[in-house]
Amino acid sequence: MTAAKTYTHEEILPVIRGVALCILLAALDQTIIVPAVPRMARDLGGGSHIAWIISAYLLTGTAATPIFGRLSDIYGRRRLMQPAILVFAAASLGCAAATHFWEIALWRAVQGIGGAGLMVIAQTAIADVAPPRERGRYQIYMSGMWGIASIAGPMLGGALTDSLSWRGIFWVNLPLCALAWVFSGRALRRLPPHAGAGQRIDFLGAAVLVCAITAWLVLAASGGRDFPWDSRATLILVVSGVAFTGLTAWVEHHAPAPMLPLRLFRNATVLGGLLLSATNSLCTFGGSLLLPLFFQYIKHTNAAASGLYTTPFLLAFVLLSYIGGRISRSLGRTKPTMLAALALCALGLGLLATMGASTPLLLCEAYSVLLGGGIGLVQPNITVAIQNAAQRGDVGVATGCMLLFRAIGGAFGATLAAGMLLAHGFGAGFGACALVALLAVGIAAVMRDALLRS
Repeated sequence: MTAAKTYTHEEILPVIRGVALCILLAALDQTIIVPAVPRMARDLGGGSHIAWIISAYLLTGTAATPIFGRLSDIYGRRRLMQPAILVFAAASLGCAAATHFWEIALWRAVQGIGGAGLMVIAQTAIADVAPPRERGRYQIYMSGMWGIASIAGPMLGGALTDSLSWRGIFWVNLPLCALAWVFSGRALRRLPPHAGAGQRIDFLGAAVLVCAITAWLVLAASGGRDFPWDSRATLILVVSGVAFTGLTAWVEHHAPAPMLPLRLFRNATVLGGLLLSATNSLCTFGGSLLLPLFFQYIKHTNAAASGLYTTPFLLAFVLLSYIGGRISRSLGRTKPTMLAALALCALGLGLLATMGASTPLLLCEAYSVLLGGGIGLVQPNITVAIQNAAQRGDVGVATGCMLLFRAIGGAFGATLAAGMLLAHGFGAGFGACALVALLAVGIAAVMRDALLRS
């Protein structure tokens, strides 16, 4: 960036509101589709490949996240955000018009690329205008968008699928994309320009990075489910992941303008934050997967009721996200809040592991609120800690890496929870996630307690 401008609260709010719609758009598309997937597979002949409707978006979106972050550091947020919205809109149109399964899977992959841009650039734009110490007070907008998407997305997706067609969940994206284009364009125009002239794009680094991410993500999402852990496919993915990760490190070490600067990983606070992002996401996705299934299979509720019973979990996430930001702003540091939040996550998951058919419903809800509150309390503080520790010119790629680690952790979380559930039951699934939460407490405990920049 050409200048480090200081923004007032009145100048920050329009930027936050402008990019919040982009976060809602990307978040909603990950939740609204869930109730429609079986109908889509039936109509388009997906059969056993049904998971690719979700996985295609996840794979490309995760791979594109650090690349969008780095390019936005070079060329500016607005110059990357608006193409991302266009890609997302075009892919939504393609999904709505798809006539066979692999066509919609391809368009979902394209949509994931656009969604990655929406998410990482929006979060990075917040870092551009709000200093780390003040950033927590604006997290309610971001957490609120996720809360709305988590609650309203499945309900809206089910209603559109039942009353109209599953294609409606993609058509509804088009007016939202138009609004996001207008409001984010106005918001990001307030940011100072980035100096990108003369900087080379590290295409080779981007290519090998995508290969490494793809290998690890396919292993995380499909290992133990689509193929056994002791299979040849697992071996090939592990070898490929290690090889491409090593190649990425070598290429980026020698690149004059690396796509993924290795100095990020030499920063202990950034590295610790990335590890926390992965472990916290593992607990989040694992708990979020197990909780509604527990209500359906152990408490014998229907799908709609199980969704209703998870609402306190989501509300606790949104509320504590806002409170956590205010606490860190008051303290001027994130470590105390992160330690308390991760301990709360471990406690919540540990208590959830003790639940059974005879556990009172109100007690189940209380345990889920502990988990939701802990997750809401820690995730914004992880974001602030990473962005505070990264160099100003690396904030975009650091945010992208955080979202990358979050996605990989989430994929492993879903796989771990599902595997433990099928092998040993709900207690083992929640218990395994609780152990990971305790590991996260240990990581946070050894992180440096840095002061937030004002």
